[in-house]
Amino acid sequence: MAHEKITWKCIIPGCYKSAARLENRLQTDCKRAQILKQNPLLQKRLSLSDINDDPSSTLFADDLSNSVIGLNLHVFSLAELRVVTSNFSWSNLLGEGGFGPVFKGFIDDKLRPGLKPQPVAVKLLDLDGLQGHREWLAELIFLGQLRHPNLVKLIGYCCEDEHRLLVYEFMARGSLENQLFRSYSSALPWSKRMKIAVGAAKGLAFLHEADHKPDYTAKLSDFGLAKDGPEGEDTHITTRIIGTQGYAAPEYIMTGRLTTKSDVYSFGVVLLELLTGKRCIDKTRPNREQNLVEWAKPRLKDPRKLTGL
Repeated sequence: MAHEKITWKCIIPGCYKSAARLENRLQTDCKRAQILKQNPLLQKRLSLSDINDDPSSTLFADDLSNSVIGLNLHVFSLAELRVVTSNFSWSNLLGEGGFGPVFKGFIDDKLRPGLKPQPVAVKLLDLDGLQGHREWLAELIFLGQLRHPNLVKLIGYCCEDEHRLLVYEFMARGSLENQLFRSYSSALPWSKRMKIAVGAAKGLAFLHEADHKPDYTAKLSDFGLAKDGPEGEDTHITTRIIGTQGYAAPEYIMTGRLTTKSDVYSFGVVLLELLTGKRCIDKTRPNREQNLVEWAKPRLKDPRKLTGL
């Protein structure tokens, strides 16, 4: 789908930085490079515990920017992202989830010298939503360090006062949910469903490994619930059970015990949705069919009933 390039005008007074401010930014970048050179430990993989995650701390933004040195992320100002999204116009709204609304925008070197011209998706943390600052930080840290063809690319972020935003590459085909369940979408051919399933599996396999195009290439996104996860048969215990209803593994919900098998269960639910074209939870269906996994279990166990899927 062709995008309409935003006409770049000074929508917000002072949005284009003066030569002095640009010079200050260059000096800051040089200072960060020097910090990285003098501190090799900053080059190791980051985790939440490496960063002061207290958003009320006056040092948080500086600590964060120093910690992500070397991750090749752009630090945007709120004013810049207002320009990018036409002041978060509802006409640019792509969707909304537990994290908050996501807006389409466009960045290029008119916004800031050196930026690659490209459409982007700007995710704005809803301060009254289901997720919060720590989930935002987790997504920033994990996607900022990981690069894979089947993981959505994080381009940059904004941390200004209480505002928390993430800037991603724009996925022209939208989400799998939209492709499967929106009434305006034509049914996905089986060949594309297979391509999506294989792509998602590759992304998940990459995330589970110890070493670490705009058509229907599946890309995993939404890492707000991510932690430095367990490897192999190891587990992680959490006291805060959060996740999308229907996708979380039963043992995780009951015990808080998170393993790599928990992800495999969630991936299996997505495979069922791809196979049946049905949502994992749908209260509009008859009682015995509202939970897709429970409905599918007897059919998966009996080859003669598989055609009923």
